[in-house]
Amino acid sequence: MAELKTVAKDTAIYGLSSIVGRFLNYLLVPLYTAKMSVESGGYGIVTNIYAYVALLLVVLTFGMETALFRFANKREEDPGVVFSTTLTAVGGVSLLFVLIVWVFLAQISGLIGYADHPEYVGVMAVTVALDAFQSILFAWLRYEHRPMRFFALKMLFIVVNIVLNVLFFAVFPMFYEKYPDVVGYVYDPSVGAGYAFFLNLVCTAFVTLFFLPDLLRVHYCFSGALLHRMLRYSLPLLVLGVAGILNQTADKILFPIVCDAGDAKSQLGIYGACVKIAMIMAMITQAFRYAYEPFVFGKAKNKDGRATYAVVMKYFVIFTLLAYLCVMAYLDILKLIIAPDYWGGLRVVPIVMAAEIMMGVYFNLSFWYKLIDKTIWGAWFSLAGCFVLISVNVFFIPRYGYMACAWGGVAGYGTSMLLSYLVGQKKNPIDYPLREMALYVLLCVVCCVLMMCIPKTLPLWFRLLFNTLTVAVFVGRILRKDLPLSGLPIVGRWFKRNRL
Repeated sequence: MAELKTVAKDTAIYGLSSIVGRFLNYLLVPLYTAKMSVESGGYGIVTNIYAYVALLLVVLTFGMETALFRFANKREEDPGVVFSTTLTAVGGVSLLFVLIVWVFLAQISGLIGYADHPEYVGVMAVTVALDAFQSILFAWLRYEHRPMRFFALKMLFIVVNIVLNVLFFAVFPMFYEKYPDVVGYVYDPSVGAGYAFFLNLVCTAFVTLFFLPDLLRVHYCFSGALLHRMLRYSLPLLVLGVAGILNQTADKILFPIVCDAGDAKSQLGIYGACVKIAMIMAMITQAFRYAYEPFVFGKAKNKDGRATYAVVMKYFVIFTLLAYLCVMAYLDILKLIIAPDYWGGLRVVPIVMAAEIMMGVYFNLSFWYKLIDKTIWGAWFSLAGCFVLISVNVFFIPRYGYMACAWGGVAGYGTSMLLSYLVGQKKNPIDYPLREMALYVLLCVVCCVLMMCIPKTLPLWFRLLFNTLTVAVFVGRILRKDLPLSGLPIVGRWFKRNRL
C-alpha cells in the first residue's frame, strides 16, 4: 500500500508539472499573437520551427528514455552504467547533430525556407540538442524518485521563459520607443520573431546548469555491448515515436512547403494560433493518461479488468464531449487569448478538437496490445494514420489551405482509432458500450448545431446564456443516466438526507 501511495504521489507531481507547464505556456500565445501581426508571418515562423523541433527531439532521443527505465531496472544491469551509457549516446548524437547543422547551415536553412534567417535554424538546433540531453537527465530524476526536483526544474524553465518573453516582446519594445540608446544595448527590434528562439535557448541552457551537480557525481562508464542491447530495444520505439509526433506536427511542417499562396507563413500563423485554443482537449487527454495508465496495468491481472476498461472508455468519451461543448459554448470568450487578426481561423477549432477526442479514444484502445505485449500493432496503426494525415495535407492544402490541416488530423487519428478497434476486437475483445457512447456523440452534435444556429447579430450575453443552457442539457443527461448526484460521496449524502 505504501508503494502504491508513492507511485500515485509521484504520478500526480509529474502529471501536474506537464499540465501546469502547458497551461502557463498558453500565456505566450496572447503575447505572441499581439506582438506578431498576421501580415508579418512571425507566428507562422514560430509554429513551423517548433514543429521541426518536436520531431527532432523524438529523433535525437531515439527511444532511449524508455530504454533507460527498462535496463536500469534489470537485476543484471548496473543502473549507473546504464545511465552513463545512455547519457553519452544521446549527448554524442546531439553534438554530432549540432555540428552537421552548423556546417551545412546555409543549405539546410534554404531547404526549409529560412535562407534569410539561418540564425533561427542554428539556434534551434542547439536548443533541441540540449533538450534531448536534458530529457535523459529528467528521466534519471524520475528513476531516482525525485519528483520535487523534477517539478522545480520544469517550472523554473517555464517561469524564466515567460518573464524573458514578456520583457523582450512587451516591456523593452515599449521603452525602446522612448529610450532607444539605452534599451538598444539589450534589445533590437529587427530581431522580431527570432527572440522566441533565442530566449528558448537561454532558458534551456540556464536549466542545464542546475544539472551540473548531478553530472559531476556520475561515474562515467560507457558500455558498447550495453548500448547495442539498448538500441535493439529502443529503435522500434523510435519508429513509433516518429509516427506519433508526425501525426501532431506534419501539417505544420508541410503547410509552407505545399501551400501555393504567397502568404503561407501568415496563414500558418492563423492556424497555429487557433489550434492553441483547441489544445484544451489535448490537456484533458494528457491528464487522463497520467491517471489512467498506471491504473490499467494495475488492473491487468484482475478478472473484471475488461469490464472496467469499457466503463472507463465510456466516461472518457462523456467528459471529453462535455469539454468539447464547453469550449464551443464559450468560444467567444476563449478566442480573446489570441489577437483579433487571427480570429479568421476559429472555424478549425471544432475540427481539431474532434481529432483530439479521436486521439484520446485511440490511446484508450491501445491498451489491448500493450497488455498482451504486442506493441508492434501500435506502430502499424500510427504509421497508417500518419500516412493518411500526410496524404490529406499534401493533396488538399493547395486548394483548401489550413482547413485541410484540420481535416487531415481527423482523417489520421480516425484511421488509427478504427484500425485499433477493429483489430483489437479480434485479438483481445472488450465489450465497449458503443450504443451509449453513440447517443452522447449524437447529443453533442445536436447541441453544437443549436449553438451554431444562434445568429451572431444577437447580443453576446444572450448567446452565452443560450449556450450555457444547451450545455446544461448535456450535463443533465449525464446526471440522469450515468452519474446521479445521489451516488456522489458528499453531495449524495445531502440528497439522501433530504430524500431528493
